[in-house]
Amino acid sequence: MDAVDAVLIDFTEHGHRVLAHHSKPIPDHLRAAIARLCSPGHIEGDPVDQVWTADREMGELLADAVAGLLATTGMPADRIAAIGSHGQTIRHRPPDGTTTLPFTFQIGDPNCIAARTGITTVADFRRRDIVLGGQGAPLVPPFHAAVFRHPDVDRAVVNVGGIANITLLPARGTVSGFDVGPGNCLLDAWVKRHLGRPYDDAGAWAQAHSPDAKLLRALLQHPFFHRLPPKSTGREEFNLGWLDAQLGVLPTLEAGVVQATLLALTSTTLGQALEKYPSVCEVYLCGGGARNRALLADISARLKLRTVATTAALGIDPQWVEAAAFAWLARETLHGRPGNLPAVTGASRPTVLGAIYPA
Repeated sequence: MDAVDAVLIDFTEHGHRVLAHHSKPIPDHLRAAIARLCSPGHIEGDPVDQVWTADREMGELLADAVAGLLATTGMPADRIAAIGSHGQTIRHRPPDGTTTLPFTFQIGDPNCIAARTGITTVADFRRRDIVLGGQGAPLVPPFHAAVFRHPDVDRAVVNVGGIANITLLPARGTVSGFDVGPGNCLLDAWVKRHLGRPYDDAGAWAQAHSPDAKLLRALLQHPFFHRLPPKSTGREEFNLGWLDAQLGVLPTLEAGVVQATLLALTSTTLGQALEKYPSVCEVYLCGGGARNRALLADISARLKLRTVATTAALGIDPQWVEAAAFAWLARETLHGRPGNLPAVTGASRPTVLGAIYPA
């Protein structure tokens, strides 16, 4: 929740080219509003008013990000086929055997984006998959398969955003993937609480301390880690309220030790997930977590005998992979092609994703 990432990408039938990129910080007041909306039971006042105000504000911010991106290139809006906008997730309740009517909800009004930019906008990518019995996540594996798959090598792409997910790209066979657990969400929230920073730059604060074994064992007891794929999760399950509950039954720990333990939680769960696929010999990280040098070193140490690098080695800077993925998904939607992989999400069938908002 630190910034909006936008890319200008040119797709052909034979490849792709990232032409430009732009990042637009999320203002503090909007970030705080989103954080409240993401935390069940933490909304004071009129929740409907707050949701739709944030939806409009996020839509304006997304439109600003597009304008900033085009301004860096001098590219006119009429040269752009479409905008693929994921928006900001504020609630994700996928099928888990207990939710009567699963749902997912992202804010960032696409009407605002299309009207402000004059560019057709594709948004609301996740809900069709949910309706078909899927998790609605992760949605990036089809894009990973399209641009990162190798005909002779089994690879994995690890996206470390707020939540971490894995895409398995076998040289032959079915592409699969699933959410692993918290990526940056707990790390960022903890450093914000104690140091007032939006994130732990390069993992330096965590790296200056050692993780606490008892706390790590307690965190690993969360039921999500023991569920079988397909599975997805979000801040509804992994948030500071949950972390505080775990800390409450343990002796008081230094804040830096907790940060180190949260980093160990992310690297441990990713390592455990990848160890189940011994044929994977190359692992590439993307998302904001790929810039966390401490996390990258931790994962590399766990995955001995494997290549561990970022997607920059494959031609796309790790910060821009997810934005490129939703541009690609928008393209699939406009061509009437399915954008989900049932083997990943658990949906009953492939389906075209998203809704189209004409300029």
